[in-house]
Amino acid sequence: MKLHWSPRSPFVRKVMIAAHELGVAEKLTTTRTLVGMELINDGLLPENPLNKIPTLVLDDGRVIYDSLTICEFLNDMAGGGIFGTGAARWEVLTRHSMANSFLDALILFRHERARPAMQQAPGVLTAFTTKTTSMLNHVQAPPPGRADIGDITLAVALAYLDFRFADLGWREGRGALAEWHAAFSTRPSMIATTAVDG
Repeated sequence: MKLHWSPRSPFVRKVMIAAHELGVAEKLTTTRTLVGMELINDGLLPENPLNKIPTLVLDDGRVIYDSLTICEFLNDMAGGGIFGTGAARWEVLTRHSMANSFLDALILFRHERARPAMQQAPGVLTAFTTKTTSMLNHVQAPPPGRADIGDITLAVALAYLDFRFADLGWREGRGALAEWHAAFSTRPSMIATTAVDG
């Protein structure tokens, strides 16, 4: 299976962490694929018309996207493990949705901050700062040792804050969450997928 991949994408990282946690990472062949809000990858468009990663191409040519759908596919392939079952599944998916929406907001926040100062929209920056603070104040530290898709996505979002928003100092006043993240970051799946520029 071919995974369109980037070492900087938090959504790709979510998929790779899930693959490691499920024991199927070795089944993926990663292909470096550059995309962006203003960068179209002509090689990706036939497989994903929205020009987004991650995109998984199966050996029979079928294509699966987005990150959650790919994680569900890998979970099914592995016989389960990161989504829960029954009523617990909805709680896991709800936590995933919150953390994934946080990632969506952080991507847009970073895009706005990357604009030249005279092109930035102060109201947009203020709104994203408020949303980021609100999310961090809302989320609770998950139980130690657990690694479902909600936990994985939250860990990726917090790591993305470190990677792209170090100046925000998200740990201040959030000791329990910071301790959880520090512990979760020692998991082999997190270490194997550390985000890097380049």
